[in-house]
Amino acid sequence: MMEKFVQIENVGQTFDTKKGKFVALRDIDLTLKQGEFVALIGHSGCGKSTLLNLIAGLTKPTSGVLLCDGREIAGPGPERAVVFQNHSLLPWLTCFENIYLAVERVFSQKEGKPKLKARTQAAIELVALGHAAHKYPHEISGGMKQRVGIARALSMEPKVLLMDEPFGALDALTRARLQDELMKICEKTQATVVMVTHDVDEAVLLSDRIVMMTNGPAATIGEILEVNLPRPRARLELAHDSAYIDCRAAVLEFLYEKQAHVEKQAA
Repeated sequence: MMEKFVQIENVGQTFDTKKGKFVALRDIDLTLKQGEFVALIGHSGCGKSTLLNLIAGLTKPTSGVLLCDGREIAGPGPERAVVFQNHSLLPWLTCFENIYLAVERVFSQKEGKPKLKARTQAAIELVALGHAAHKYPHEISGGMKQRVGIARALSMEPKVLLMDEPFGALDALTRARLQDELMKICEKTQATVVMVTHDVDEAVLLSDRIVMMTNGPAATIGEILEVNLPRPRARLELAHDSAYIDCRAAVLEFLYEKQAHVEKQAA
């Protein structure tokens, strides 16, 4: 496992607003290992999605530098795929065609149509949606749409999978199923994953490390928690596991006690 796969060094992000400069992030230092699953958690407005967008190359930092596999992140690239909360599927294309579009964009210079179609089929099978390949987005459920979004991202064979609350809009049962599916997919692909979440249980269940952000503005990394739970993980077994319960308590304490204390002092 590579020790330094994604490096975020002294990164700050400031936005120009009508009221002047708004400091969203400051002094962000974080290193991600290859194959690691990292969750970003914190209260609304703490810059989680801003940090994810910086890793994706969708925005450029005001200060500092971001590297992926030794190269500076200067913009979006196929080695970093993003799954948003809104699946953003094109409604006039079938599930298969939505994935094929991404595959074609990344691999068409090197591969012919049969290989591109085989890649697309493999991605759709990975999320267990072979039966829905030729359905349109309006013909499938919210959970299935999100699975197509994940398949589309994975079809590009990214080095880093970036997920911005991908299950946030789903009901609890669908969310649990997709979390279990994501764990299996990550085991198969060994992808490096960064996921933004508000859900403490989701963060502990899925992650190798949880990066806890301080409240904004000028948010930064408050604490990083190592989740030393063996894999594969089974949610029902973990519910009574003392290590799981301790991790969950540590995140809750940070979010609801330490941050409240900091805000009181600031006031």
